[in-house]
Amino acid sequence: MSYLELYVSPPCCFSGFETEFTKARFVVLGVPFDGTSTFRAGSRFAPQAIREASLNVETHSFRTGLDVEDLLICDRGDLAVLTDADETLGRIERVTRELSSKQKIPVLLGGEHTIALGAVRAFDASVGVVSFDAHMDLRDEYMGARISHATVMRRVAENIGSSHVVEVGVRAACKEELEFAEREGLTYFTSGMVQANGSDVIAGLRKLVGSWERVYLSIDIDVLDPAYAPGVGNPEPEGLSTTDLLDLIAEVCDRRAQAIDLSEVAPHYDTGQTAVQASKVLFEALCCLQSSLAGARKL
Repeated sequence: MSYLELYVSPPCCFSGFETEFTKARFVVLGVPFDGTSTFRAGSRFAPQAIREASLNVETHSFRTGLDVEDLLICDRGDLAVLTDADETLGRIERVTRELSSKQKIPVLLGGEHTIALGAVRAFDASVGVVSFDAHMDLRDEYMGARISHATVMRRVAENIGSSHVVEVGVRAACKEELEFAEREGLTYFTSGMVQANGSDVIAGLRKLVGSWERVYLSIDIDVLDPAYAPGVGNPEPEGLSTTDLLDLIAEVCDRRAQAIDLSEVAPHYDTGQTAVQASKVLFEALCCLQSSLAGARKL
C-alpha cells in the first residue's frame, strides 16, 4: 500500500458507501446550479453539504427494514454547470438520458428546482411527475425569464401534459398559477390538506399516480416547514413535517420510479440541519424504491 492510499482520503461521496458504476442501481449526480435564484441564493453549495451530512446520518431505515449500506449507490460527482440555464438543462437532460439507457436511476442533488426540467426532458410523455414543493412554480415567466425556479413546473406540464403532474405540500401561489392549474386540470394538494386529511391525500395520490406508467420524483426541500428546514432559498411557513413528507414519499416511490431530484437546500442559511433533512429524505426514498424493486415487504 502506498502512503497516498494510507493517508489521503478521497472526496466524500453520498452515503459514504461506494459501488462500482457498472454494478450500481442508483447514480448520484450533483448539480450545483442556482443561476435563477431570486431571494436567498446559495443552493449551488448544496451537493457537497448534503454529501457531508449523509456521512453522519444513520443508514438503517425502520420504515423498510433496509440499510443504505446495502444499496448499490455510485456517486459520480458534480455536473459541470454554466451560467446559461438552457445549456445547463441540456447537459442534465443528456446525462439523465444516458444513465437511464444504462438502467441506472439518477439521483440529482440540486441546486435550484429548475434542474428538474432538464431531467424530465430525458423521458417521454409516459412519465408522470410528483413534485413536493411549497410553491406551485407555475408562472409563465418570472422577472423576464421563462426558464426559472418559479416557472419550472409550468414548463414541465407543457412538456408532458398537466394530467401527468401532481404537486404536493403547496402553500404559496399567485393568482396566475392558480388559474393555470384550474384551467389545465393540474392536481395539487396543499400542506393544509395533508395536515387535515392526510389519508384523503394519500388516496388521491394513489388514484392519480396509479395510472402512470413511469414516475419522476421531484423534492424541493422547502416543502418542509422552516422549523424543520430553515436553510432554503424561499422559506414558507405552515409546511409539512418530515414525517408527513416521508409518509407521502413512501406512497409514490415504487418500482416505476425513473429518477429522483432533491433541490433548494441553501446551506449558508442554517447550521446544517436542512442538509441533514435532505440526506434523511433521500435515504428513505431510496430504501422505499429498493424495497419495491426487490419485492420486499415494508415494515
